[in-house]
Amino acid sequence: MPFDTPNRRHFLQSTAAATGSLLVPGWAAAQQSAAVIVSDADRPVAAQGVQFGDPQPGSVMVWSRSDRPARMVVEYAFDERFTNARKVMGPHALETTDFTARQDLAGLPEGREVFVRVSFQGLDNARAVSAPVTGRFTVAPAAPDADFRHRPRARDVRFVWGGDTAGQGWGINPSFGGMRIYEAMRQRRPDFFVHSGDTIYADGPIAASVTAEDGRLWTNLVTPEVSKVAETLNEYRGRYRYNLLDDNLRRFNAEVPQIWQWDDHEITNNWSDSKDLSADARYTEKNVPLLTARGMRAFLDYAPMRPFDARESQRVYRKVSHGPLMDLFVLDMRSYRGPNSANLQAQPGDAAAILGREQLDWLKQQLAQSRAVWKVIAADLPVGLGVPDGKDAQGQAKWEGVANGDNGAARGRELEIAELLTFIQRRHIRNTVWLTADVHYCAAHYYDPNKAVYSEFDPFWEFVAGPLNAGTFGPNVLDGTFGPQLAFVKAPAAGQVNLSPYAGMQFFGEVNIDGRSGELAVDLRDLNGTSVYRKALSPRWG
Repeated sequence: MPFDTPNRRHFLQSTAAATGSLLVPGWAAAQQSAAVIVSDADRPVAAQGVQFGDPQPGSVMVWSRSDRPARMVVEYAFDERFTNARKVMGPHALETTDFTARQDLAGLPEGREVFVRVSFQGLDNARAVSAPVTGRFTVAPAAPDADFRHRPRARDVRFVWGGDTAGQGWGINPSFGGMRIYEAMRQRRPDFFVHSGDTIYADGPIAASVTAEDGRLWTNLVTPEVSKVAETLNEYRGRYRYNLLDDNLRRFNAEVPQIWQWDDHEITNNWSDSKDLSADARYTEKNVPLLTARGMRAFLDYAPMRPFDARESQRVYRKVSHGPLMDLFVLDMRSYRGPNSANLQAQPGDAAAILGREQLDWLKQQLAQSRAVWKVIAADLPVGLGVPDGKDAQGQAKWEGVANGDNGAARGRELEIAELLTFIQRRHIRNTVWLTADVHYCAAHYYDPNKAVYSEFDPFWEFVAGPLNAGTFGPNVLDGTFGPQLAFVKAPAAGQVNLSPYAGMQFFGEVNIDGRSGELAVDLRDLNGTSVYRKALSPRWG
């Protein structure tokens, strides 16, 4: 059965027509005086399109951006003709957020397709209105009110994940077709998408042309903000604006609700409290905490996220429920970590943190309370892969991730993961699966306590996907502390690094959960959407 139905094609064609011309919706025209003539140049423009984010049962966040001070106006309906459309006057888009705005749509009926139209009303006396940008999504199902086995068949779940966008100088190449992997993901018709981090590469300049493998020339779109490392707030924001120049990405955003994490390249490579830029001549701003503040502000402006609350307005970790089949636990392995070090601390504490005590306790509590069949943990770093970060002043290896390369007892950041895994075992929490990215290749790992040094846990699977549009590297070395077994890997051959998208080694992951049996199947898919590996998992009960 083709993915694009006739009704859907008609809607997409209407969308393209609307975004390609300055059409004014009837409700907006009615607000303007007939005597006021406004030129096209005086109307706001929503050039970055529309995004949907943080899909929860009955609600979703709507994101868009104006090119000038304006007020966001959202219309939504349950058919493509916007019959009986409802209107929400959204927030003002001002300089403080780079003219981005977000509006929560709540009280939506479970499982319904919703059509959305976003316009921006100028803050001048004429109140000129932009051409609308449009999108559609399907409302997430309600959280479970009974054990899955005692309910009628649930709706199947399909989602995709991956990380690493526009990295290592491989930006938007129009002659290649742009960021083609986003179109491959859209064609899979997922319910939502998890961006596992490195949503931008603030530390990776993008040149007009780069020589790829085999001497081929890769040509990039270039803007001033991506021509150097990001240091100012505008340069960080410019990285997100750059990605949104891609037609594939904007089309994907208008159809697939997103759940964003962040990792290191939203600020600078492998940043932590030990990061030192004093010897990096590319940076005139050497203060990593200040760069972190600017990068985090830009991330929050452009992520289609629902703000947490006043207690921690910049919090990234959260739980997203999707009916009786799945709870998704979105981790932040960046904000609360200790300094990158040899990662060999014998006791837990701030220096050995990767999640931090508050987030770790939250995760344990939420896992214990979950009634969903599958508990999917979205981590922005792998558990058992060594991710190096150079050496310290004494010549000792430093580590960016959880693993420390010693293949021994849990130490350093491994201590928090050991605590979590043992908690899951002792509380009989079934059906946990880990999804991650970061290392720029795809792999499947089976963590086997029978082959682990630290063995107080139930076996589990971890799946790695990426990059989405960045250089391909790997494979990394597995650390034996938690007994990871390599079930599958697709990475460059020995001696090959930073392969361009020309090489075809760009990967995303796809999860399908069957609404009748509860079976969860993972596919690792390539640039064209072809599955290169599949693993089906049956749920454990009791």
